[in-house]
Parts: sequence; structure tokens; C-alpha cells
Amino acid sequence: MSCDQPVTEEVGSSRTPLTKVYSVFPQFHTLIFLALGVLATANAPIVDLGYAQYQGSVDTATNTTSFLGIRYAAPPLGNLRWAAPQPPPIMSGVQPALTQPNECYQAPLGNASTNPFESISLSKRTVSQSEDCLFLNVYTPGSVVVATPSGGLPVVVYIHGGGYISGAASLYNGADLIVESNYGVITVVLQYRLGLFGFLAGEAVKEGGTPNAGLLDQNYAFQWVQAYISHFGGDPAKVTIWGQSAGAGSVIQHVVAHGGNTQPPLFRAVMTSSTFLASQYNYNDRIPEILYSMVVNGTNCGSSSDSLSCVRAADVNTLQTLNSNINLDGFYGMLTFVPVVDGTFIVERPTVTLSKGRLNGNYLLAVVNTHEGNILVDQSTTLDVADFIRTIYPNFGPAQITGAAMMYQNMGSNVDQANLVMGESMFVCPTYYMLDAFGEQSWKGEFAIPPGLHGVDVGEYFTSYSDGPVYDNSQFITSFSNSFMAMAMFETPDHRYASGDITPSWKTWQHGFTEMIFNKTSEGVPRVYTSKTDMDLLERCTYWRNVSAYSAQ
Repeated sequence: MSCDQPVTEEVGSSRTPLTKVYSVFPQFHTLIFLALGVLATANAPIVDLGYAQYQGSVDTATNTTSFLGIRYAAPPLGNLRWAAPQPPPIMSGVQPALTQPNECYQAPLGNASTNPFESISLSKRTVSQSEDCLFLNVYTPGSVVVATPSGGLPVVVYIHGGGYISGAASLYNGADLIVESNYGVITVVLQYRLGLFGFLAGEAVKEGGTPNAGLLDQNYAFQWVQAYISHFGGDPAKVTIWGQSAGAGSVIQHVVAHGGNTQPPLFRAVMTSSTFLASQYNYNDRIPEILYSMVVNGTNCGSSSDSLSCVRAADVNTLQTLNSNINLDGFYGMLTFVPVVDGTFIVERPTVTLSKGRLNGNYLLAVVNTHEGNILVDQSTTLDVADFIRTIYPNFGPAQITGAAMMYQNMGSNVDQANLVMGESMFVCPTYYMLDAFGEQSWKGEFAIPPGLHGVDVGEYFTSYSDGPVYDNSQFITSFSNSFMAMAMFETPDHRYASGDITPSWKTWQHGFTEMIFNKTSEGVPRVYTSKTDMDLLERCTYWRNVSAYSAQ
């Protein structure tokens, strides 16, 4: 990140812009950061990446070092809109890696009652939104960074969630994971193009650019890790990729990328928290082409002989308005700009590749929440389950609608049924598809702390996230978070490296369909135990898998 980018000072829960002060008095950088208790002096570690030198900061409270806002690719501006990421520019001098990077442009969830194609509002952001957002944050143990040409610490690369339309690296403090691992890992938190900017598809985009630009950004960040993480003391042969929600959906995409045969390999293990697999159409199918036409018309490019070049030249504010409005006009809780089958990076629907057992990565830890679908369903909906299924899966015919509806018709109210359809078809069942594909090298967990809603588990491992842990119990947090960190360090969650870990012995999922349940008693005491997968649930997942050609999964 260059010195002239906006910098903010955190004061309690809000931040005060310091851009004007810094632009006029750049020599105030060091004084102000020292006043904030952040080590930003000449003895803070500097890492030379060849194309740039970055100076991090030491947090003496956690005994970690952070490098914030490292460019891993060129700014995706102008002709690089909807193009594959390119190498970062060469920058002279030492770049201060002290402040959170710009986040990629954000968009809201759908809020319409009918469009097949209460919105969760975007929380107030503390960093600027920009197209120039291809940055990552690196966190290392201790105050000294030692390059390791060979060997080094395991690396956790975290992909944020947000439905492919929102989220940012600034929301996640990678130091949390380092402390929980007993200083046994290095953490990388990456950003990628979102919404219209990251997932615009269509024939014209395929011919003149690339669909799935956001996924290619992630892949490029993985390549950056392979090339540079040894400079921070990490081992590129010991990389685990981990994502939550759309971040976990992204993990699926990388597992099946290049038909499950990415060469050279970019990671050895994968972890998913609330796997999200939306309808993934071919890049030139009806719905992606409709979305492309909406963008073309919204930028007044309909009469252009080269519509993509015209859209690339559009004002960013116009594009961001379209990004927000198109998403908001989608059906309640649904997402419009999501990954597609592009024929190159993603060569076929993910369920097809998974069914062939062709996988990138060797080990899987998959965790879901008890009630994944609820937040994406209008809890006052009057749609019966058949109409709900017809709306979220517009390619379903009468046979698929009837078959799916019959599975849920005796499972509570129409809202209860819609919650289950959403949660199982898009989150829970894709998790089992992954578990089945990884076989004896996969483990399954469930976060069951009430209310068990989608996303409430994040604060149990990123303990400084948002409002903190929903269940602030140190014994539980140790049990839950250590399972992930053990996976990253030892290729199995069944490794006890910290005292006080109350987790019983993990068994692989295929060992009797065994799962680890993370819950608490009515008295508020942690309860972590093994359980068997519900066979009725697996039968419903078999149905969803059998109709995946119609759901486009």
C-alpha cells in the first residue's frame, strides 16, 4: 500500500480520518503510530519481496507481527477490469504495512419477494471501498521475521465470506489464530474482487476478459503465498486454505479447479466453515447473460460494437450503483453475482468433479452450523415449500419441485421448511459432497451453540471479530479453535497441542459417519461430543445431488 492511501486512526468503535494530516505532514506517521502503541520505528521488521519492501508492526500484547495491505497483484483498473490478475507493480523504497487496505466494493443481499434471480444491511465500514483492493495481510509469531529458504511454519490462508458480494480482510485479525495455535502458524488473510467487479460473466466477458475474476484473484494470492511466504518464515509446502460461507464455497472452487488437478499444487489441506454452494451456471447461460445485459444497458453501452470495452470504460460510481441495485433486486437472501462454470478454471459443475474424486488438496476439515439457512430466508414468508423451491431454483421442472417438496412437507411450518431447503441444499449437503470425495482423509464437525445460525461461529476462532464470541467460554474456544489449528499444523484435528482441550478423539467422517458436536449444556457448561450423521439427512442430500444438474450445482 502506498503512503498516499487513506489512513484511519481507530478510536474505540469508530475511526477518525487522518488522510489530510498525513498528506500535509507525512513525518507525523511514526509519531502518531507510536502514540497509538504500535511499533512503527526503524527496528520494526522489513521484508524484501523483490518488487517491494514492506515494514510491518509488532503488537507486544499478542507478541505477533503484522504486515497489512501487501499488494499481491496489480490494481484491476481500466483494461484489467474483468481480466486475470497481473503481477504487482515494482515499488521503490520501504512501504509501511501498518494500516488496513481498501476493501473491494460491497453490495447488499437480495430483498425482493418474487425475483428468482428484511435485506441484511452492510455494517458501517471502517476502511475505504475501491477497485484497487487486491491486497492481503500477513501475520507472523513474535517480533522478528526470519526468512526460511526451506522448512518453516505451517500457513493458514483465510478467505473471507460475504456471499461473494461483501467482506474484507480488515474484519479478521490473523493474530487471533497465531495465539490459538501456540504460535505455530503464519496467517494470511486475502481480499478478492466482489460482486459485479469480480463475478461478471457472459460470452463477451469470456471472449475479452475472464469470468470468475474473483476466484482467479484468490488463486493468484495462493501463488503469491507459494512464492513469498518463506520470506515471512512460512513453509509453502504446508499451506492450508480455509474459508467461511462464500469463503468456504471458494474453497470448493479451488478443490475442483482445473478438474481437480491444479499444477503445481498450491495447498495441502482445506477447511470449510459453512460451505456455500449456490447455483453455478455456465458462463453463457441465460441468467449470466441477463445480468451482463443489465450491466451493458446500465452503462449505456447497448449500441457499442464492443460492449465489454465500453463497460470497462464506464465510471466506477455507475458500476457500483449497478452492483448494489442488481443485487438488492434479487430474491430475498439470494445472490446474483456468483462463480460460474467458465470452462477453463472451473471446467464443470463442482458436484461433477467431486463425484469423480478429482481433488486439489489431501485433507479436509468441514464444519457447519445447526441452522445455516435461516438468515437467508424471509422469516415472514407466505410461500409454501414448492413455490419457495421453484423460486430459488428457476431451472427446476415439476418433477424436481415435487420431489424436493415431498421431503420437507411434514417438517414444520412453511418457514421451517424453507429454512431447511435453503440450509440443506446450499450449505449442509455440499459439505457432505466434499466429505464423501475426500473419504478417509476428512473430518466433520457441527457448531451447535444456540441459536446455531449461519456465521455465529466466526467469533469462536477470530475472537476479536465483530462483537466477539457468541459463547465466551475459554474452554470451549480452546476446543473449537484448536481443532482448526491442529488440522493446519498436523494434518488432522485429532492432535492435542494445548492443555485444557476437552475435545474427545476425532474419527474420520467415513468411520461410521461420525461427527464432532460443539455445544453447551443448559447450565452453560461446554459440551463437546461425537455423534452419528442423521441418515434421513443423508437421504435428502442424495436427492439434492441427483438433481444438481437442475440446481446448477
